[in-house]
Amino acid sequence: MSEANSVSVQQMLDRSCWVCFATDEDDRTAEWVRPCRCRGSTKWVHQACLQRWVDEKQRGNSTARVACPQCNAEYLIVFPNLGPVVYVLDLADRLISKACPFAAAGIMVGSIYWTAVTYGAVTVMQVVGHKEGLDVMERADPLFLLIGLPTIPVVLILGKMIRWEDYVLRLWRKYSNKLQILNSIFPGIGCPVPRVPAEANPLADHVSATRILCGALVFPTIATIVGKLMFSTVNSNLQRTILGGIAFVAIKGAFKVYFKQQQYLRQAHRKILDSQDPEPEEV
Repeated sequence: MSEANSVSVQQMLDRSCWVCFATDEDDRTAEWVRPCRCRGSTKWVHQACLQRWVDEKQRGNSTARVACPQCNAEYLIVFPNLGPVVYVLDLADRLISKACPFAAAGIMVGSIYWTAVTYGAVTVMQVVGHKEGLDVMERADPLFLLIGLPTIPVVLILGKMIRWEDYVLRLWRKYSNKLQILNSIFPGIGCPVPRVPAEANPLADHVSATRILCGALVFPTIATIVGKLMFSTVNSNLQRTILGGIAFVAIKGAFKVYFKQQQYLRQAHRKILDSQDPEPEEV
């Protein structure tokens, strides 16, 4: 026997599994495999140990690729040949698995679209009037309805995202000290602040995003109610709703501007007190 063959035999006798660390002497019936380009003590592994390790990495996805954690060589995994029936079933399972995410996305988009269409139709009947709204939609082109009705909630949400109160606040803070009438109505409103507090981005908060969504979708109902309460003498449902919406936006905006300004002043005048703990004694 040559020296090279002797070394090879000795290396095989010194095999150690890098998963369970067992050697040939611990289990002489175990099947060994060298699945990657690693050398030394990490090149040998039990077939059963490697199978369990691959199962953990694949997590039930038998088609996922697995590589050696040391040399990054991809393991060559082969399966027994399938019969024609099993092959067809396996192919069908793969096609369904790939198509289901697209089908689910299409169903979700379709559900959102038809929800928007329904909401737009209800809003038209609510703003114009039930009978008048039905007449308008019956006379309209179906293609126009399919395109126009879903845009109603989109326009409402985009309109809600226009924060015109912030622009009014900036003008208020810039010129309030020059308008003495504001100080007489709201004492201290125009006083200089000791510091400029940081203000959070309202759209970064998921709660604010949901408030925008809910406020936009409820706005037609609120505008209709306010119009009936404040402009009951107006005969036209559409005009009454438009006037109610304008009045609601103006009143709500005024209160919101005043409230945010008070929060701004409260943050600007806050103080941080001294600690109540006694000072440590000097050694």
